[in-house]
Amino acid sequence: MTLASKITLGRLCLVPVFAVLAVKYGHTVAAGQPVEALRWWALATYIAAAASDGIDGWIARRFNQRSRFGEIIDPIADKSLLLTGIITLSVVDWGPGGWRIPWWFCALAILRDLIILGGITILFFTRKMRHIGPRWIGKVCTVSQMFALGWVMLKWVPFDPLYPCLVAAFFTAWSGYDYLMKGIRQLRQPALDRESFRELAAKPTHVR
Repeated sequence: MTLASKITLGRLCLVPVFAVLAVKYGHTVAAGQPVEALRWWALATYIAAAASDGIDGWIARRFNQRSRFGEIIDPIADKSLLLTGIITLSVVDWGPGGWRIPWWFCALAILRDLIILGGITILFFTRKMRHIGPRWIGKVCTVSQMFALGWVMLKWVPFDPLYPCLVAAFFTAWSGYDYLMKGIRQLRQPALDRESFRELAAKPTHVR
């Protein structure tokens, strides 16, 4: 349990804190008496959790604190934070006139991750999984989703959240298609022998 891993676990613990604050703020909006302090606390919690992603990565590299546990828990914490933000802000309004993440965008984001997870599972059990590293389109997808979340939470721009969600949806669908095609190509390749597969399985797999 390195310092970097402890920070990652801290990020994971902040996820339900953000969700509770976000839902409570949504309830005050629905009641017609928004408590802006709740919104700022929710935003601060989300920013702190997102910032810790860079901090734990820097510590792991700077002080050679890479660990197998960290390689597993880090993407789980990242995805939990992002999906919790999308789901939470799609079930409660953060402003009048349906100021929230559209439900169809939430469904698309979940579907993309389920397809990726299902594909990795199939490739793993058929021993056809090669190294899966982060793709540039996956990183753009993550950034666009974060931008859409920020648009809703900051409430600075008077334009409907639909517009950044449309942009994010484009990159989300593109990223899902890109990973799907890569998975299909790997599925058509011959299965690895047990020893080669063990060596490959021991390497970190990061999918954004």
